[in-house]
Amino acid sequence: MSGFYQKRRKRPELNLVPLIDVLVMLIFFAFVTMQFKSAATLNITLPKVETAGKNEFRGSVTITINKEGGMTFNGKPVSDDQILPLLSQVHNVDKDIPVLIKADVTTQLGKVTYVWDACRKNGMMKISLQSQ
Repeated sequence: MSGFYQKRRKRPELNLVPLIDVLVMLIFFAFVTMQFKSAATLNITLPKVETAGKNEFRGSVTITINKEGGMTFNGKPVSDDQILPLLSQVHNVDKDIPVLIKADVTTQLGKVTYVWDACRKNGMMKISLQSQ
């Protein structure tokens, strides 16, 4: 009689729906907590300023200067000769636009001064230096 009542074993299944849900939540959590730091991608170490306020910048002109003195204007590489005409074009569009200068901590002061002076020559007086 025992032959008639043999239980058939259920085949093991792997339920993928909960695993996919967990994976989607992990990816969502990673994107929410991710910080995008442009200074890190440009290989720039910003100097620390003890007395600096909040580093809030809402303008659209950003000039970065790396260790070697190379510059970018809103993310595009430029030379020293190109800075003045670019700033002049921006000034013609909006004379009150703020300019943010991001310079590496080891950048020579002469390079920062050159960029600062180029902004002032074009009548742009809202100039900021970014620090940590």
